[in-house]
Amino acid sequence: MSCLEMPRQPVPNFLDKQERDFNAPETMQPRAPGEIPAEAKNGGRVKAQDVAPEGVYLPNYNFLTPNMRSPEYVQMSTAAAITLGVMKGLMHRTSCTRCLNLLLTYPEGCRANCAYCGLARHREAERNYADRNFIRVDWPAVPYDQVIDIVAAGGDGGRFHRMCISMITHPRSDDDTRVVLKKWVERVKHVPVSILSNPTTMTRLDVQELYDIGAEIFTVALDACNREVFDRTRGRGVQSPHSWDKYWEIIHAAAEIFGPERFGAHLIVGMGESDHDVISQVQRIRDLGGHSHMFAFFPEKGSLMDHLPPVPRPQWRRVQVARYLIDYRGHHIDRMRFDETGQLVDFGVAKDDLDEVIDAGTAFRTSGCPGKEATDISACDRPYGDSPVRDIASYPFKLNRQDIRKVRRQLDKGMPGGCCEG
Repeated sequence: MSCLEMPRQPVPNFLDKQERDFNAPETMQPRAPGEIPAEAKNGGRVKAQDVAPEGVYLPNYNFLTPNMRSPEYVQMSTAAAITLGVMKGLMHRTSCTRCLNLLLTYPEGCRANCAYCGLARHREAERNYADRNFIRVDWPAVPYDQVIDIVAAGGDGGRFHRMCISMITHPRSDDDTRVVLKKWVERVKHVPVSILSNPTTMTRLDVQELYDIGAEIFTVALDACNREVFDRTRGRGVQSPHSWDKYWEIIHAAAEIFGPERFGAHLIVGMGESDHDVISQVQRIRDLGGHSHMFAFFPEKGSLMDHLPPVPRPQWRRVQVARYLIDYRGHHIDRMRFDETGQLVDFGVAKDDLDEVIDAGTAFRTSGCPGKEATDISACDRPYGDSPVRDIASYPFKLNRQDIRKVRRQLDKGMPGGCCEG
């Protein structure tokens, strides 16, 4: 078993039920957040125990969680930890990740409560922050100076094409992000940095300062593809502080400060939006000069949506192709056709051109900030962050012929009369 398939997170029984064209809004309702014991709030247990960290901390639910804080400590994805050599493990069909994904960490954790996220505030009731799963994997905590020392000395073997600092909703997040970024750009010249921002705590000046320090790309985890889904999963509906308008304010600031091809936004597909909702946001971001980075909704264990179905593969493949056509082939949503429910029924391209895109396979790879290979191939490949190995949503490697055949079958099921098998 790949170490990135978390054995304590069983694959839901509905994974193979792909009769749905899309996940309807009435289906995708999060549970209401429960009460949090007073002693657990704001990292209370960790701060009361005050266990001093000693080197690398691997999440373990049988030990007391150390009191770790950024910028001295950062967490990193399991794939990054394996690539960096700070933990052992194997990954299905790939030996590494091309992006060193770092996550700021504090005992208080993220103060937001996004319904689909394993880091959400409501989890204080049952799990300390540094022990929570996020995009299906554990995030070991490592002294930041140790991370820099390894990469600056070439200890990654040149495998990292990019580093990404993921902010969280915390009072120290903005200041500490600047510290983490500054220390990196002063010592590591060959690996550019992306920022995965937290707009809720940011101003335009914060965006400008990150650019001035040396961030190359700035991204916003918009995630929801319309205002209603945003409010239901990230805002008032789950007692969370985020605002659709604030997120778009920071996206516009990033577009102006970082410029074309140097900013983007994350979108999650399958939380109750239509194809048209998704593709409209892709087009809006592209019109500003940026790119969209898409994730397939998968029920994260411990989240307020872990009882809900993942995105149907036919819908996921449709919007993957549409996003690729818009972002990298100069296509436009106005040339596509949708039915009365907002489902995409025609890509608006010639069959030969569509076949070329499908057969290349790049549209179905993980989308994110680019690496050194090509502008349309992401360094941030997030192995199995949005699906299990047995039914891959975002491929973290180049697709082979068998993969393409599977993708074609899934895509064909999602188009009227079929379109793509052959």
